[in-house]
Amino acid sequence: MSEAVIKLENVNKTYGKNEVLKGVNMQVNKGDIYGLVGRNGAGKTTIFKMILGLSEVSSGSVSIAGSTNGKELQRNRGRIGFLVGCRFYQYMNAEKNLKYFATVKGIPRKERKQEIARVLDVVGLSGVKKPVKAFSLGMQQRLGIANAILGNPEILILDEPTNGLDPQGIADIRNLVKKLRDEYGMTVIVSSHILGELEHTADRFGIVNEGLVVKEISQQDLQENQPAVEIAVEDVEKAKRVLEENGIKVLREVAEKSSLEDFYFRLVGGSKQ
Repeated sequence: MSEAVIKLENVNKTYGKNEVLKGVNMQVNKGDIYGLVGRNGAGKTTIFKMILGLSEVSSGSVSIAGSTNGKELQRNRGRIGFLVGCRFYQYMNAEKNLKYFATVKGIPRKERKQEIARVLDVVGLSGVKKPVKAFSLGMQQRLGIANAILGNPEILILDEPTNGLDPQGIADIRNLVKKLRDEYGMTVIVSSHILGELEHTADRFGIVNEGLVVKEISQQDLQENQPAVEIAVEDVEKAKRVLEENGIKVLREVAEKSSLEDFYFRLVGGSKQ
């Protein structure tokens, strides 16, 4: 049975009269790469704020590693690293920026140098001496992830980490996310409105629409959703007439499946742009 490391039950959040989350139910299991899918403004970042305790839940409950309240919940939030926006000192290099954040996070002085070297190596920024202002957007995102994994958290939250990146930058982040799960054992929650990209990254998805998680689905279930098969044959017209008879050589079969985009738009409405 899967172990739930994060669970939201009937979580509501209102700002004045504005109802942002409307009874969210969501479960992230240990070892997941969990993709939080939805349009900009659907509620993804607000869900992250509820998990991290950056904003109070109006009603409902948030559970982290089985804890729902009090000091234990707050302590378990310390097991989460997160990237929600990138803000670094532009005139300093990666190492100096991380030295500052390691101090803020309370990483002991004697461990800082080794820990900073470790996370820079993980994200592929070892030996980069130029200031952050000279970084590409992809490098800044990788530095953000390096900051998020300082202290080796068990759970990692990444809010739109591929937003604005070119194809190579997107591939780099995708590979890094998989590495953090597969090699370092982290549970990763990653949000995106780029559905086609997230399909290649996550193995479970929560689809967010207008403040609700309207569906949770696994990669396997997605692949099995309304499958179809295209068959190429020697004689198409003959195949149409005698498809159920023997003797027609099949040259190629291409298995097709509904994409995450297809599934999303069937579920919430609208269409691809």
